[in-house]
Amino acid sequence: MSTVHNTNVACCTIAPVKSDYVPKGKYKPYAGFSKVYVTGPETPGKVAIVCVYDIFGFKPQTQQGADILAEKLKAQVLMPDFFEPGEPWPVDQFPPKTPEEQKKLQEFFGGIAKPTDGVARLINVAKTLKSEGVEFVGAYGFCWGGKVTILAGSQDATPLDAVSAVHPAMLSHDDVTKLSIPLGLYPSNDEPVDEIKQILEIVSKKPISEKSDYKHYDSYVFHGFAAARADLNDAENKKHYEDLYGRLCGYFSKVSGIPCE
Repeated sequence: MSTVHNTNVACCTIAPVKSDYVPKGKYKPYAGFSKVYVTGPETPGKVAIVCVYDIFGFKPQTQQGADILAEKLKAQVLMPDFFEPGEPWPVDQFPPKTPEEQKKLQEFFGGIAKPTDGVARLINVAKTLKSEGVEFVGAYGFCWGGKVTILAGSQDATPLDAVSAVHPAMLSHDDVTKLSIPLGLYPSNDEPVDEIKQILEIVSKKPISEKSDYKHYDSYVFHGFAAARADLNDAENKKHYEDLYGRLCGYFSKVSGIPCE
């Protein structure tokens, strides 16, 4: 388990993040999506990273993180609109406060946010990138997106080369039994500890353990601290946000072989 519990992975030093951030990338159609946020080089080189956003869709905090990774890794980062042609979940309705809102959220997860559908679309993006000559395709996801990336990495003959899940929702150790590529796992204080322990135990027995990484953000940090629900005006949240993206940069550098500058 110690090889998975690698808290010494080289992390990038990133510039202070901004709460009033204006994303640097642009949108384009790609791999069956009509809208994909793309940041970094105009064309993907040997390495590309796919971001699976959380249930709130495109938000400046999530896009700022993608811009950070693109800049530090000198790699193209793509963030598809996985909920098209529908709409993301409203931030002001999370967590659901009434039985009616809870029912709507369950319907959301069974509809446009059905994880298995997201897996198929993520796999297609990775296959498209590989067909264009990209040698290494990584993926990272938040909340719902963390579930999607782990499941995508567990598919037979997955085109992905490494995945990462940040404060993942619906966390289940069963999802990693067939995982065949490195995993970066970064849960918050709100994720189930028992599931985390079981995931680490399973991964520690796999060849991928040497390149896998783990850090539990279990002090102040809440579910959503690195994506749409991040409050970057809060000094403590901002500190952990910066730490998380530095860690993601170090993880993808380690598994892909490209430097994190």
